[in-house]
Amino acid sequence: MNKERAGLLLGLLGMGIWGCTTSSGGLQTDQSGGSDPFWTGRNEIMVMDFEAEDSTGMLSAQDAIILPIADAGVTQGQRALRMDLKGDVTHAGITIRPEDPIDASQFEHFSLVFDATNLSNEKSAQIYTIVESAHGGTVRRSQVIPAGATETYVFELEGPYASHETGLRDDPKPWDMQAKQMKIHGLKQQVDFSLIKSIQIYMSYTIEDRTLVLDNIRVVESPKIDEDYLVGIVDKYGQAAKNEFEGKITSDEQLRQLAEEELAQLAAEGTMAGRSQFGGWSDGPKLEATGYFRAEKVNGKWALVDPEGYLFFSHGLANVRMANTTSFTGVDFRNESVRYRDPEDVTPEDSRGMVALGPEVTRTAYVAYPDRRKMFTELPSYDDPLANNYSYRREQHIGPFDHGETFSHYQANLERRYGEPTPGAHLEKWLDITQDRFLNWGFTSFGNWAAAEFYDQNRMPYFANGWIIGDFQTVKSGMDYWGPMPDVFDPEFERRAELTVSVVADEVKDNPWCVGVFIDNEKSWGAPGPPKRHFGIALHALEKEASESFIKAKFVKILKAKHGDIQTLNQAWQTDFSNWKALEIAGEYVNRKEFSQAMKDDLSQLTEAYASRYFEVVHAAMEEYLPNHLYMGCRFTTWGMTPEIRTAAKKYVDVFSYNFYHEALTEGYWEFLEDIDRPSIIGEFHIGTLESGLFHPGLIIATDHEDRARMYKAYIRSVVDNPYFVGAHWFQYLDSPTSGRAHDGENYNVGFVRITDVPYASMVEAAKELNQELYPRRYGESK
Repeated sequence: MNKERAGLLLGLLGMGIWGCTTSSGGLQTDQSGGSDPFWTGRNEIMVMDFEAEDSTGMLSAQDAIILPIADAGVTQGQRALRMDLKGDVTHAGITIRPEDPIDASQFEHFSLVFDATNLSNEKSAQIYTIVESAHGGTVRRSQVIPAGATETYVFELEGPYASHETGLRDDPKPWDMQAKQMKIHGLKQQVDFSLIKSIQIYMSYTIEDRTLVLDNIRVVESPKIDEDYLVGIVDKYGQAAKNEFEGKITSDEQLRQLAEEELAQLAAEGTMAGRSQFGGWSDGPKLEATGYFRAEKVNGKWALVDPEGYLFFSHGLANVRMANTTSFTGVDFRNESVRYRDPEDVTPEDSRGMVALGPEVTRTAYVAYPDRRKMFTELPSYDDPLANNYSYRREQHIGPFDHGETFSHYQANLERRYGEPTPGAHLEKWLDITQDRFLNWGFTSFGNWAAAEFYDQNRMPYFANGWIIGDFQTVKSGMDYWGPMPDVFDPEFERRAELTVSVVADEVKDNPWCVGVFIDNEKSWGAPGPPKRHFGIALHALEKEASESFIKAKFVKILKAKHGDIQTLNQAWQTDFSNWKALEIAGEYVNRKEFSQAMKDDLSQLTEAYASRYFEVVHAAMEEYLPNHLYMGCRFTTWGMTPEIRTAAKKYVDVFSYNFYHEALTEGYWEFLEDIDRPSIIGEFHIGTLESGLFHPGLIIATDHEDRARMYKAYIRSVVDNPYFVGAHWFQYLDSPTSGRAHDGENYNVGFVRITDVPYASMVEAAKELNQELYPRRYGESK
């Protein structure tokens, strides 16, 4: 369905905007309510109720057919809006854009509220909402509509915590209501929503067409939030203290009993059958054995081959380590020694393990963030046996804390669960039981970021990883979520890349259990779209002074070689540089209004040259220090990848890697795989639910545990059935801390294992089902 046809239908059918009576004081009051009575009778502005016959043309559709209906999904009045949404597209939905912004300045605190129905009786539907302010800025939130259900959804726009950083990616539900709180998708933003410019409601990259119904889209004055809203929300086990949910732990004895039952089960069942020593398909064909993992196309499908020559598909869980299990406590230390950094360190803060805190540090403790400290009902004293689970972070990537003490509830729960007869015994037990679980559940490998302690266990294939960090020059891309990009033409970048790979090589030591190596993660290369978005690296580089910037000097050299004289470049770019020196001077390019096709061609060439240098440098280091292991790339994202980057990577990367957070692999998006024809792997995906007891389900949302398992199976099967993919890694092994991981506040239900180290039974059952069918489904019947 194209936009023109959708707009024509809308104009012909005629749907009204601003349909509600006015109460005293000029405010509008909902007289009949929606599906949740909590929001009935409150002061509101009705944005669209779909009742009036007049058409204003303020609603547009993208990849959707929209129709007024008078049956399923009508929650108030006589009509609602049906949306038939196209699958496998970035956005399929509606945008409301009134002639004049919606004036919500009469309210101090307010929310966007609407009713939505999922007409599918089989599959849940994740919806996204973006609200744009007339003052500038947007916020995106998301939630799930259960199969066959009608729900009310609440998007908090202005309130005491709507944009306030608490150290949590998103906060608990602020009111006792039936309505679903839409969860932050991205980051909290300081946005003034007193004037609302537009509202988008849509689905994204669904694997098939979907149908939803919307009704009563309104801006409602929010009720007051309790003063102790965020006080005592995390109990001593790291769980949501004020919420009841299935699987909640209430005693140490319960933890130990569950551990004993699981250990007995794992011992009785053992390892999943049909696997080679390295997790390959022992019942399948045997190919050339090289003693290391490699890639080969077999019968038209890309495959990994294990060291013994068996076909191998990498299905595993990522981030199996303690580095991301800690959360800020609100305490900091005056002793500066905890903040020291070795300038030659190659480990970023996010990957640093637990830091022991001696009495010389802890005696200088003070409460630096009182509101944060009040979130916890109980934390151990420094003379408690569990005090060894405190650590320290020297920085936070995203959030309100500069640095401070952290605590790992997960590691403390391991100690409670397995005991500690000798120092560190519970961590040794954790190494054993984690691998026992993986082998029993049928996983063939770890994902990225397995703890280095697993490397010499020689029980599970793993992927090593490294980050290129250091004091080299950088360049922005305009999409710098994780930070600016490296200036790959700076000699210091090459030195640091070589140092990083050499350190990884020391850890791996040519171990045949190492499948390959990921270097870096989710780089901000740019994305298809306007030049500012697509060629951001090149444009930001051109704004630099060539005498002070390696990348600018290199780009000028490339342009000189291509155009020869400045007049030729001026004609191509529609510029008026007097000479090449004028180009070398810092200028304005990013916000340029017009880009000729010749200039875009040059920006494309510069972008590819930049990416080629990046991958060339890393590949050269891999060839020198890790020649027997696959170079797995840097895990591309949908928001950080362009054709130029893929073209460059193809020359140097052994296996392409992508982090793809959607319900499953769609067909249209992945058409480029045929062009590059390289083995590929999904480095990250996950699905979560609020039924876990956490305050945020994660990026992809399921209704409940059963729906989560269903969606997981659908995703993996879509990967297994794609001839270019050789693996998929769920992110991650265990849930994020309820109180937010120290790195960036993520508090997602993303684990196969809870913070209490208790597995989710529905996910384990789904994994066993998938892994039993894995090799026959991927490579055919056994020999």
